Amino acid sequence: MSLPQALLAPPLSAEMADAVARLTQELDASGLWWLSGYAAGLASRSGLALPPPAEAAPAQPASAAAARQDTAGRLTIVYGSQTGNARRVAEQLAAEVEGLGLPVRLLRADTYPTRELTQGDGDPPDDARELVDFITGKRAPRLEHLHYAILGLGDSSYPQFCAIGQGLDARLAELGAQRLLPRGDADLDIDTVAAPWRRQALAAAKEALKPLATVTPLRPQTVAVPSPPAREQPFAAELLVNQRITSARSGKDVRHIELSLEGSGLQYAPGDALGVSPRNPDALVDAVLDTLRLDGDSVVAHAEQTLPLRDWLSRKRELTKLARPFLLAHGERSGDADLQALLAPGNAALAEWLGERQVIDLLQAWPADWAPEALVAALRPLVPRLYSIASSQKVVGDEAHLTVAHIEYQRAGATRWGAASHFLASRADGDALPIHIERNERFRLPADASRDVIMIGPGTGVAPFRGFVQERAAIGAAGRNWLFFGNPHFSSDFLYQLEWQRALKSGQLQRLDLAFSRDRADRIYVQQRLRERGRDVYDWLQNGAHLYVCGAIAMGKDVHAALLDVIATHNGGDAEAAANQGRYARDVY
Repeated sequence: MSLPQALLAPPLSAEMADAVARLTQELDASGLWWLSGYAAGLASRSGLALPPPAEAAPAQPASAAAARQDTAGRLTIVYGSQTGNARRVAEQLAAEVEGLGLPVRLLRADTYPTRELTQGDGDPPDDARELVDFITGKRAPRLEHLHYAILGLGDSSYPQFCAIGQGLDARLAELGAQRLLPRGDADLDIDTVAAPWRRQALAAAKEALKPLATVTPLRPQTVAVPSPPAREQPFAAELLVNQRITSARSGKDVRHIELSLEGSGLQYAPGDALGVSPRNPDALVDAVLDTLRLDGDSVVAHAEQTLPLRDWLSRKRELTKLARPFLLAHGERSGDADLQALLAPGNAALAEWLGERQVIDLLQAWPADWAPEALVAALRPLVPRLYSIASSQKVVGDEAHLTVAHIEYQRAGATRWGAASHFLASRADGDALPIHIERNERFRLPADASRDVIMIGPGTGVAPFRGFVQERAAIGAAGRNWLFFGNPHFSSDFLYQLEWQRALKSGQLQRLDLAFSRDRADRIYVQQRLRERGRDVYDWLQNGAHLYVCGAIAMGKDVHAALLDVIATHNGGDAEAAANQGRYARDVY
């Protein structure tokens, strides 16, 4: 397709063109896609956009991508992502579309201008929440001219598997939109569903845009598909420090981990996560093999890989989390009446059972025969675990620090572990750990260093805020820092206590509010502290403070409710305005 000459000729002076060239030459493919979406959003807000499309397609949040063709003759790919999986799928699809010579733009859901729509568990990612609320709300318009496709990414170990994508699919149909192809619901083995869905989406895009001539790319494209993501080629980082930072009296074993990035070229910003590719504990692998009476040395070919069964179970297959598909497959093999009752539709006990058991618990409770090949095919892949980085590279250089809660407990007289946390906690200094960096653009310090920041991070949720405070001190930020931290006991669970006390004394931290829930009869949590300090929190937000929350999903919901109460109390009770106050970022898991 040839665009109109007025659009091909850049409306820039020579100086402006030079500035654009200097900016873009330092950006990778992801940065260029983001910049294009950001610029499009600015243009649309200023009234200088191309004619607004008559229809749009949302992202499937929890990790998802969606695509549609607009009236300007281009394909828009919108994604919402909590962990980065949907972003990778969306970037790959965008590159493939551009490789076909078709016009395309890639937008994160929170940058999508909803005006273009004018013609935890079961919750959307934070960057897609506003768009999802708009589409599912009363203000959503009729969308008869919309052609859309949705790919949902989720985790079938949760009851609300791909629920956001399913809900959006139904809602768009209700609004009159036309489905280009059936929705894809991908589990952790993403490519099993995402790859064929992507091929169908590309074919649909070619068909929808075929009346248009070929677009000449702005820069030569040597490869249509981006290089493999970093998680597929992890760096072997040397373990420098593995130190327990809770006392022996604590019911929690929390580790401070320091890893060397020397020679990796890896860079991160405060708020980013570090992905760890773990191995399952040897004792757990042995228990699975013994229970099923299988030979770990038997060779299994699956998905173009041939490995001994023990290697599959150690490095490639998930054993510490149960998923519904495997539970259903095992139920068919077992035929046990109690298991069939548990699997009955609508049984509320199933979700609780799934959340508390591992694969070995299922195999031991309801014996069944499995052939090695069938077992490998039925189990989910073992995927990297993400940990918020607890350091600033400006302070620690070629290192990355983590704060990791080691999961280890007893069930039925046997030890159970968390795959990644046990992998990390059981490593010794000098060991190599496969890692990669996962960007988190939604969880960034304010660009204006004079802005105040409020950080709410109980337990290991405090990790990124250690990096925040280090970064702000390193750059001499003028803004104030306020930390809310909570854990069970002051004497045994006050993570980084000496560091926070030094930060208060040196002026790197202006306020510190603590909630140790088990040290008093009436248990106190960070959300209560937030309410108690409500007047000051509201004043900080009114003066431009950014607020950050990191930690468990349940805590995030409680803090969110407390925040709405605080703001509604101090702005006259306007709860809707409360939801929009401040600059608010969450990293919950």
